[in-house]
Amino acid sequence: MNSPMQPLDLIRTARKTARSQAAVRPRQSDLRRAISTAYYALFHALCMNYADCLIGRTGSDRSKRAWQQAYRTVEHGDARKRCANQNTISEFPTEIRDFALQFRTLQQKRHSADYDPHARFTRTEVDTDIDVAERVIKGFDLVSLKDRRAFAAWTAMKTRRT
Repeated sequence: MNSPMQPLDLIRTARKTARSQAAVRPRQSDLRRAISTAYYALFHALCMNYADCLIGRTGSDRSKRAWQQAYRTVEHGDARKRCANQNTISEFPTEIRDFALQFRTLQQKRHSADYDPHARFTRTEVDTDIDVAERVIKGFDLVSLKDRRAFAAWTAMKTRRT
């Protein structure tokens, strides 16, 4: 099976895009694209985690089609709402709480970058956001499988009242 997109590769792309011009004042279009790409690094980390936890990370027994279906299950808006639910998020380890906070923050910035023609970004702000996104992805990857599974279920599955 081909290797899926890697979130840290997206971080490298975001960093390269933010620094695409040697000038002190980069183009707003480059900074906007970098913010959007940094957010998508987090989103793809979330999707990959869900698919890996539900279907399996590797192996010949893993169905490529099932893994792709699980990967595509995560919805941006639902994931943001779940990451904003402090009653539940506060029960997770610090690394997951940090990931959830940055997911919400960068999703909002991505919306501004993609849809607000008057939004302005600085290279320093974008570089910081990219650095934080990289840090929370790396921290998230170190969390126990048990906690990553619980977070996967929380962010991607619909909740039913008992």
